[in-house]
Amino acid sequence: MKKLVLAGALGAFILPLMSAAVAAGPIERACNRTAKGNRGVCSCIQQVADMTLSGPDQRRAAKLMKNPDLAHEVWVSKREADDRFWERYKSFGQTAEAYCAG
Repeated sequence: MKKLVLAGALGAFILPLMSAAVAAGPIERACNRTAKGNRGVCSCIQQVADMTLSGPDQRRAAKLMKNPDLAHEVWVSKREADDRFWERYKSFGQTAEAYCAG
């Protein structure tokens, strides 16, 4: 009986922590890795991403946050799809800066 109560108490404490980590989007996870300790800003940036970028764009943007060389490749690319993505990414960045800087 004690083990069951202890397991329930641990589950009640650990489960919300785990679900918060799972609920973080790709931008927030990448931001948390690169912006060490500024979780509030990273959460705000993810909120902006949810409002402005599709799921595939968010995953691609997260890759750019992790790899600046890849970001440069997309920026100088001659592909029309890369140009369209870059415009959406740039707009997201400007919106995130305005929304999350305060």
